[in-house]
Amino acid sequence: MKKLSLLLTPILGFFAIPLQAGPAVEYKQVAPPPPPIFGTGFYGALDMGANVYQNRGGDRTFTNDDPNSDFFGSTLDVSPKNDVGFYGGIKLGYVFGTGVIRPTVEGDWFYNGFRGGADFTLHEVDTPCPLCATELSTHERNVTTWINTGAFMFNFILRIAPENWRFQPYAGAGVGVYYAESAGVEITDPVTGRVPVNTGGGANHADLAWDVVAGSDYFFNSQWSAFIEYHYLDYTSTQIDTNLSRDLGQHLVGAGVRFFFH
Repeated sequence: MKKLSLLLTPILGFFAIPLQAGPAVEYKQVAPPPPPIFGTGFYGALDMGANVYQNRGGDRTFTNDDPNSDFFGSTLDVSPKNDVGFYGGIKLGYVFGTGVIRPTVEGDWFYNGFRGGADFTLHEVDTPCPLCATELSTHERNVTTWINTGAFMFNFILRIAPENWRFQPYAGAGVGVYYAESAGVEITDPVTGRVPVNTGGGANHADLAWDVVAGSDYFFNSQWSAFIEYHYLDYTSTQIDTNLSRDLGQHLVGAGVRFFFH
């Protein structure tokens, strides 16, 4: 046994030398993934909201001041209707760069419908003959129409996007075109509720438009965000020959979702 032990000792030492001389094991620390970048590149969006107000002008009074008229002194009070409407549409755009201020170009297509018309009150002064007594009477009518419009706007927008911010406010402006069509005129007697006139069809018009936009996104991840948005939208009347301004200024407030293609 002693001779066997003496024989195995150099053999075990021979195998131990390579094991002890092997290279040291190195452990590399894996770098964490870079933080996500919110709001850059191509995107598409869906949005909808309310046309909360359109400044179709204030109340006006028209007076017959012709002394030769049998209705001299009669007045007509006109109160335009500015009812709340609905809008909805799609957007396609591109956000440039990854800096704090990011220029953006955007195409915005949307439907915009609202109820128009006016309330009319006629205070009629009638003198049938020079020696006849003057007769006074009042007539009221409510004129209503639904106006359907489609608009395409090209907007230039600046987004404020510090690194890793999930909230990204933005503002901009743009120009475009619109098409508007009246669904017809309905005249209602406010006392009886009767509708003596319903044209069942109306006129149409196409012209230039411009808008001012402001809003903010909140990003759930690098691709999806939800946003709220305000538009001041102006439908111009450059093709209507009139001494009065026929521009229609509207205030739109809405919300939507945006998807970034990356």
